[in-house]
Amino acid sequence: MKKRFTKVVTNPATGRKKTVKYGQAGKAKDGGDRIRPGTAKGDAYCARSAKIKGDWKDDPNSPNNLSRRKWKCRGDKSVG
Repeated sequence: MKKRFTKVVTNPATGRKKTVKYGQAGKAKDGGDRIRPGTAKGDAYCARSAKIKGDWKDDPNSPNNLSRRKWKCRGDKSVG
């Protein structure tokens, strides 16, 4: 599965490394960047991703948290 970004996370207790892949691969239709914080598209993404079920809020290195950080999400809004 192709993803756009990767982050290598090291477990401080064991020293093991884990690669977390996140973000949709490719470019937007107009050739620009998909991630556009502070726009209506960003607000829609933040509102949608905030409703995802699971314990992603507890893990700062979850793919959803990492993507929300790129979109600069504050709750349901994307801050430019």
